[in-house]
Amino acid sequence: MYIQGVDFDWSDPPFSGKEAPTSREIEEAFEDPHSLRLFPDAPRFAEESRAFCLGKTLTGRGIFSVFRADGKKVRVISARQMTEEEDYFYERKLQEWMS
Repeated sequence: MYIQGVDFDWSDPPFSGKEAPTSREIEEAFEDPHSLRLFPDAPRFAEESRAFCLGKTLTGRGIFSVFRADGKKVRVISARQMTEEEDYFYERKLQEWMS
């Protein structure tokens, strides 16, 4: 899936709140050269055509996003800060790539 250089569809974003990441932070997480794109194998996600992104902002904040993409636009369905386990997974994959 090609993500770099695509536009984000920010119409009616489904996330808000004090702790929610901003649209800029989400875009930075997608632009992270080490971000992970995962495609779930659960049947309900396959029917919905969703994927996950784990990436870091320029300030180092880990963002977990659920999104759909058609090759031209990315529609973020949900986004939040990474959990400790997700951050550990991200860092472990980064170390594997660097070694």
